[in-house]
Order: sequence, then structure tokens, then C-alpha cells
Amino acid sequence: MEPPSKKEKVDPQEAQAASYSGTDLELKCVNTIRCLAADMVQKANSGHPGAPMGCAPMAHLLWSSSSSGGAGRKHSARNPEWWNRDRFVLSNGHACALQYVMLHLGGYEDCKMDDLKAFRQVGSTTPGHPENFCTKGVEVCTGPLGQGISNAVGMAIAAKHLGAAFNTADFPNIIDSKTYVICGDGCLQEGISGEACSLAGHLGLGDLVVLYDDNHITIDGDTDLAFTEDVKMRYEAYGWQVLTVDDVANGLDGLRAAIDEAKNTADRPTLIKVRTDIGYGSPAKQGKASSHGAPLGDAEIEAVKGKLYGMDPAKKFSVDDDVAAYYKQQAEEGEKAMAEWDATFAKYSEAHPDKAAELTRRFNRELPDGVYDDLPTFVFGKDSAKATRKFSEACLNAVAPKARELVGGSADLTGSNCCAIKGEPDFQRATPEGRMIRFGVREHAMSAICNGMFAYGGLRPFCATFLQFAGYALGAMRCSALSRFGVLYIMTHDSIGLGEDGPTHQPVEMLESLRSMPNMNVCRAADANEMAAAYQIAMDSVHTPTVVCCTRGTVSPLEHSCRTKAMRGGYVVLPGGGGGGSRPGHRRDRLRGRSVRRRGQGAGVGALDPDARRVHAVSGGLPRAGRGVQGVGPAGERPDTFRRGEQRVRVAPLQPRADRHDQVRDVGTGERAVREVWLREGQHRIEGAGARGVLQERAGAGSER
Repeated sequence: MEPPSKKEKVDPQEAQAASYSGTDLELKCVNTIRCLAADMVQKANSGHPGAPMGCAPMAHLLWSSSSSGGAGRKHSARNPEWWNRDRFVLSNGHACALQYVMLHLGGYEDCKMDDLKAFRQVGSTTPGHPENFCTKGVEVCTGPLGQGISNAVGMAIAAKHLGAAFNTADFPNIIDSKTYVICGDGCLQEGISGEACSLAGHLGLGDLVVLYDDNHITIDGDTDLAFTEDVKMRYEAYGWQVLTVDDVANGLDGLRAAIDEAKNTADRPTLIKVRTDIGYGSPAKQGKASSHGAPLGDAEIEAVKGKLYGMDPAKKFSVDDDVAAYYKQQAEEGEKAMAEWDATFAKYSEAHPDKAAELTRRFNRELPDGVYDDLPTFVFGKDSAKATRKFSEACLNAVAPKARELVGGSADLTGSNCCAIKGEPDFQRATPEGRMIRFGVREHAMSAICNGMFAYGGLRPFCATFLQFAGYALGAMRCSALSRFGVLYIMTHDSIGLGEDGPTHQPVEMLESLRSMPNMNVCRAADANEMAAAYQIAMDSVHTPTVVCCTRGTVSPLEHSCRTKAMRGGYVVLPGGGGGGSRPGHRRDRLRGRSVRRRGQGAGVGALDPDARRVHAVSGGLPRAGRGVQGVGPAGERPDTFRRGEQRVRVAPLQPRADRHDQVRDVGTGERAVREVWLREGQHRIEGAGARGVLQERAGAGSER
């Protein structure tokens, strides 16, 4: 009797290749992506290796041409800003090692091998989450989950609108780009994605394709802990096409077919639910939360490379020649697509010179000639007092006819926000040429969608709601500021004087929140002249978002307001020497600048600051005092010294008038704001003035929502 034969040792790399239904080169490309991402995280000793390793098959197809069996996504490493490129958004931004690896393989200059080795280091072009201002090829900042997929909805809206506006019967593909997204469980749990995707389904954005990394893992563990809904049914209810791919580890034919079907679906967006294993290839951590947010460890990475076909455990940051050659060929296909488009656009420019010139102006972010010529001017004593939201409406409609890149709308408050562009149709499924977007009651998504529209190019988006509800949108507004997107935010009902609406609608602290945000303009105009300045500031600030705060109630006229001077940020309303009936020496300074801090108390009015780009706090212009007195004190107690850092700023003191009691100065913002009201016989009193129009509006009517 012969002894039993020893079990033959199976090479794990050969076993993987044998079970894979695609080519050996395809499998080797996918494994190279996995191992490069793991190497990056390991060298940085920080980051998220699991998602890139699981999502590598998706990325491979998105960076492969149609002729090579890929998605055929149009993009150019030589010209990352090509107008008609297909956009890619990595919504689960913590997986950014994946995106940097693909940019490297695609030949983008900001992601050379040395840049991959500098992952997450200060000053590198491969930061810990994608940043559009840092890395060419990155469209938007996608650190906060849910923002990226919502931005992508905005990109799809922009593409559809610009295509409707500029494509012609003889040139139907001048703007016909698609938007591709990779997102994870966390993105779909965030409420903002539900808001945005609901609107995308309503609008039928067929050029939006989302690949959902369905790996069943979040930081705390399995998604069964908190996320057990049927995502497929939810997105079908939104009006999306939902396709399911159960396996990408053993072949890509199913995913390839799903992407092709999505590309050929024009009447609705598509979600492809792709079942993956987080940390794929890791013997100890595949499919576990432990692979999510920490390096795998040198020994584990060696084990990964020993298991994955075509990898060498002894090599780090390695791309074999055949893999490099494959992705170089894919990049050349992208350059070819751009060259063909350039030739088409040259012919388009000859056939439709006006359209070509307008499209060029918009993508260059240049304003049209005379865009400010029709901005209104307020004449004191002649023009009637109004709520500043009406002045905003007049300014919007003065600029919009010439700046047709202004596209946007309100979160179901169009009439209350006074933000309709007169004569313009809605942007809807059947009328994509429309400029008015009905965002619905979706403030957070509204802001993120506007970010995506701006990122796409060719548009200057605006959106509107009540100032108090900026709180719903702050996450996306912060991304506007961080991303340097010049979105216009119109925020009305800037007052605690909202009648019966009560404190839930009163923006007591909101101005302080917005003014404290870096790279965010905050304009609080007192009349039509200052509102015109606010709109000019907003339109000129291409890389800084602007919040224009407007009152619901009528405010008293400001006699010496001036648009030109307001553009400088601060000016004297009542000049010394008796202008406007004032006594000699009387000054009323209109101040703009970064928030300063009053000694011993809260934030004060902004000091004049030559480098105060970040905040425009056009303050003052409140109605006369009449109600709400909180305290009375001697004139000698008026606050007139402020501090910003180590700098002290002296504000010229007001002088009392014996015959009037309406000489005022506003000090501070939000709930800490006070108003000095000068009284007869040299007395003054401090009144609460959380927002413009407090005292006059306090007896006003109720809700308009």
C-alpha cells in the first residue's frame, strides 16, 4: 500500500489568476492600484487603505477607454480644465489614495511617484482628503461625507443647462459631458445626499452615474449596526435607475455591462450598487473595520502582495512596465478625445461666433461689459424706503440679463427671498435651458449643488433662503469658502423682528457664524446703494463666496450712502462740518472688515482693514429707535475702543444732539450687538440690535414661509 501523497502547495497568485475571468493584465492593473494605495498609507503612517483596495476595480474601468473595455471617460492630463471633460468625484474622500494613484497612472503632473510618497504631508499635492485647489484633476473638496455626491448633482445640472444653451443642431455635442461618482455607505447615510439625489431623480439627470461601494463596513463595524435600509428601493423611489453588481473581485464583466447601460440611459440618473470587500487582499483585515482608517502594517502589506497576482512583496511603490504602458495608452485616448473636441469647437466658433465667444467668456470667469451699468441708485428724499430684500431683487435683476451665467434659485422661498429672475423659465426636465432652479426645502443640498455648478465652470450659481436657515447649509457653505467657489448666497429675513414666527426663525448668532468663516464675504447692506455695492462685491469675488443679508421689513433711508464708497468697505456717512444737518465733529463711520473684539465683551464691528478680503460687514443703517430699550447710561460710558489681535482701533465718538434722539451707532453683531442711541441732554442708551430693522420690525406681521 502506497503512502498518501502530500497535498500540493498552491501558489496564491496563480490561484487568483486562475479564478479571474478577465485578462492577466487587467488583474495586474487592479492589484497594482490596491498595493500602491496601501504603500501610500503605510509610508504616511496615516490614512485609509481599505476603501481604495476594495474600489480598485471600479477605478480601473473609469480610467480605461471604451476601446479597452472601460467606461471611456473623457479627460486630459495635459489640460485638466478641458471644458467638456467627463467629471469624476470621489465622494468618500477618505479613500483619496485611490484617486491619487489613478491620477499618477493617468499622467497628471501633481501626482508623480514622489507625490504619492508624500501622501498626507504638509505642502504636498496629495493631501489627506481631496482638495480642488491643491491637486490638478480633483474637482471638489470631498472630506465631509455626502458633499461629493451632492456636488456631482450640481455638475450634472450645469452640463445639462449649458448643453441646452450652447449645443446646436449642427453641433449637438459641444457640451455633453457625464459625471461619474464613487461613493460609500457613509455618503448615503448623510442626509445631504438624500436631499440632492431626490432632486436629481426629479430632474432626470441621465448623465449622472454613481458607483456605490457597498462594502457593508463603517468605522464602528458592520453597517448592520445602524444602516439596514434597502438602498436600491430608496433610490428607485427617488426616480433613479439602480443596477446591482455582486462581484468585482473575480472579473469585471458585470460592472462593465452596468456602466454601459448607465451611459445609455438618458432620462434618469443611475446608481450602480457594487458589492466589494474593504481591504481586499489583506489576509487579516479583508472585510473588517480594522482596514478602514489605519495602515495595514508592513508585514500585512507583504502578505497582501504575496497573495495578489503580479505583485512582488519585496517592492514598494512599484508599477511594472506593462501596467504603466496600459494606463499611458488610456491617457492617450483621452488626449485624442480632447483634440477631436478642439477641432469641433474651432468649426463651431466659425459657425456660431457669438455662442463660442460667450461660452469662452464664461469658462474664463470673465464678466460681460457693462454688467453693473443698470444697478439701482437710491436717491435720499426721492426714492421710497423698502425692505433690503427688495433692493436685492432689483440688483439681481439688474445684473442677470447681461450675466446670463447667473443660475440658481431658492429653497422653496422664492417669493419671500425675492430672488426670481424675471422672465426666466424654470430649469426642469423638459426645460433645461431655464435659469431658475426649484431646489425644494433642501437647504444643505442646495448649497452643495451650487458648489458643483461652480466647479463645473461656465456658471455663477446663486441660492437663497432665510438667514436663520443658513444653519442647515453651513457644512456646504464652508466647502464653498474652502474650495474658493464664488457662490452667491441671498439670505433674507435678517432680523429678530419676524413677528409671530418667534425665536426659531430669528438669526441671532448667524452673522457671527458666517463672519468668522475664512474666505467668506458677508454683506449687510442698509439701502439700494449699499446693496448694489454688495452685488458688485459678490460678482467680482470669483474665488470667494458672498452672503448678502437682507431684511424682511422696511428700513429707514440712509442719507449719505454711497455705492462707490461702500465698495471700499468703510466710509463716513455724516461728514464733519455739518453735512446732513449734523453738528461739527459728528461722524458716522461705516465699517467693514474682519471681526474685532471689544475689550471685556463680545465681537465688535469690523475695523477698517486694507487686507479684509475675507469679510465684508457692511453694517449700520438701522431704523430709528423706538422700542426695546435695555438700559440707559451716561454718555461717558460709550464704548469706542476695539481690539483686533494686538491692534487697537479707535472709533471716532459721536456727539449728542439736543433736538433729536436718532443719532445711533451699531456696535457688534448677532446677539451681542448693541446700539447706542443718543438722547437729549447728552444722555445715551444701549439697545438690543441683533439685526437690521429690529426696533421697527418688532411689531411686524407674522410668517411668510
